[in-house]
Amino acid sequence: MTLTFTLDPVIDPALHEGLLDLWTDVSNAGGAVGFVPPVDRDAVRPQLIKQLAQVADGASRLLVGHDAEGRVAATAFLTYNTHQLMTHWLWVYTVMVHPRHQGRGYGRDLMAAVADAVRGFDGIEAIRLNCRGGLGLEHFYAACGYKEVGRVPSAIRVAPGDDRDDIFMLLPLG
Repeated sequence: MTLTFTLDPVIDPALHEGLLDLWTDVSNAGGAVGFVPPVDRDAVRPQLIKQLAQVADGASRLLVGHDAEGRVAATAFLTYNTHQLMTHWLWVYTVMVHPRHQGRGYGRDLMAAVADAVRGFDGIEAIRLNCRGGLGLEHFYAACGYKEVGRVPSAIRVAPGDDRDDIFMLLPLG
């Protein structure tokens, strides 16, 4: 079984709810996507609305992967850099694969779909992302071709006494 990826899907109520479920489930499974478990849909909803507003105004693009049953299974937000001197690369945020699909290579499939999509964007030469240290995410992204280009020690406070590095990764597309 593989995922079917769609760039810039129509954001209808079903997709909105699917994204909300995905983000909540990934967060509760310990995913490093902006929340610390336990979290419920009401806590996630404002951040989803914020990111979808950026999609609506053209500041971001949305890549969604659906499973064979048509459920939202993976996603990434591709956000243009607005700094005048940095418009040649973009950010990838909120990279998620549903816990029921993890361990099947779908994360690599998602990151390959991200790179393929971005290669079609005019003037974009690289993709940048940040990941939370302490989970081995930098190794996953390195296996997808990203290089660590910086690190801020203890920049992310998950809980009192549990600080993690903020790791900067870059994928040149050339």
